[in-house]
Amino acid sequence: MTQPTINAAAAGRFTFPGTSISVNRMGYGAMQLAGPHVFGEPKDPEEAKAVLREALDLGIDHIDTSDFYGPYVTNRLIRETLHPYPANLTLVTKIGAWRNDKGDWILERGADFLRKSVEDNLERLGLQQMAIVNLRMGGPDDDIVAPMQAMRKMQDEGLLAHIGVSTVDAKQLATARDIAPIVCVQNLYNVVQRTDDAMIDDLAEAGIAYVPYFPLGGFTPLQADGLSKVAADLGETSQTVALAWLLQRSPNILVIPGTSKRAHLRSNIAAAGLKLDAAHLQQLDALNQAG
Repeated sequence: MTQPTINAAAAGRFTFPGTSISVNRMGYGAMQLAGPHVFGEPKDPEEAKAVLREALDLGIDHIDTSDFYGPYVTNRLIRETLHPYPANLTLVTKIGAWRNDKGDWILERGADFLRKSVEDNLERLGLQQMAIVNLRMGGPDDDIVAPMQAMRKMQDEGLLAHIGVSTVDAKQLATARDIAPIVCVQNLYNVVQRTDDAMIDDLAEAGIAYVPYFPLGGFTPLQADGLSKVAADLGETSQTVALAWLLQRSPNILVIPGTSKRAHLRSNIAAAGLKLDAAHLQQLDALNQAG
C-alpha cells in the first residue's frame, strides 16, 4: 500500500504578530521524546532522533520544547539531531518550572530562576537567542506581574526575541500584554475541553497565536463516542480528526502534537490535509464538555 503524501504545510501558515517569524500551523511538540512521564531518557533514542528528522522532512518548521522535559533530554536530542538548524526552523521553549530527582514538576518564577532557565535553554540548544519563550504560570491566582517584568528585561537585553504565556486566564493575559507584547498563548484546549473559546476568538482578532497543549488529551487520551463516530465515517484515526478540528477551529491556532514514533508522527501530520465538512464539524462542536 502506498503511503499517502502528507506535508505539514497543508495546514497553512501563521506569522507571529510583530515578528518576521512565519511557521506552518502544524508543528511538533518534543515533550514525548523523553522517557515515561516526560522523565529520563527515551526507550529508543535512535527512533526519537528519527522522529525529529522526519518531522522536518514532512514540513515541520516549529518545534516546541523545554529544558524541563527529561529534564534536559529533549533539548539535547534536538541539538544532537538537528544542529546546525535549518534557517526556517523556529524553536520555542517554556520556562517557569523544574523537575526534582523524583520527576515532580516544581513551579518557580523568580527573576534569577527565569534568567538561568533561558540561559540553560540557550546553552543546551546551541543558540545565541531564543526566538520565543513561553512563561508558564500555575493558575489564575498566580501574580504574573513580576515574572513578566523579568521576561521583558530579558527581551530588552536580547536573550529572547519574543514572549509567550502559558496556563493563563484572560485577566493574567491582559496584565501580561500591558507589560510586553505577547505573540502566543499556550493553554489546555482540545475538542472536548474548550474553556478558552472566548479567548481564542479575542486572540484571533488581535492576530496572536493560540497553541493548545494536550490537543489529544495529554496523559489521558481523548475518549468521546462522537469523535470516534466521525473518525470511522472518514476512515481516519480519532487523533487525526481531533487535530483537524483544531486547525479548522480558528486560523490563529497552531497545533504541536507530540510523539516518539514516526508512524504516529505521520498520522498527526495527515491532519493538516484533512478538511472536515459542515456536518462533521457540527458533530464535533457538540462534544464541548465546558459548555
